Amino acid sequence: MLSPKKTRYRKMQKGRMKGLSQRGHQLSNGMFGVKALDAVFVTSRQIEAARIAATRYMKREGQLWIKIFPDKPITKKPLEVRMGKGKGALDHYVAVVKPGRILFEISGVPIDVAKEALRLASQKLPVKTKFVIARDYDA
Repeated sequence: MLSPKKTRYRKMQKGRMKGLSQRGHQLSNGMFGVKALDAVFVTSRQIEAARIAATRYMKREGQLWIKIFPDKPITKKPLEVRMGKGKGALDHYVAVVKPGRILFEISGVPIDVAKEALRLASQKLPVKTKFVIARDYDA
């Protein structure tokens, strides 16, 4: 009998999100940003909804950078289909987000506008976030 850790058949296609983000964990473009605190898959629809919420609140002033890109395809089999018969069809794309990853950056607006815009954007995302400010920001 095999132990639970040494099972013969393992699902390895989707991968494991362990550890902290190794890249994209510092502000590079803007003065303000929102940082992920959990490991999660963020879909392209969620990213777009967050972008719209932030730009609408900023009234298209300043600049917004999206620092994640959905490049991982997720497949799904149709409902009520029996097991087997190969892999399912492409359903949607996701961005793999690890803790510490900067999701959005903003510059060109006051701090209170940026804070509220990023708060509205982070409500659209399935991840706990934290508001961050650049080191060289002078109030």
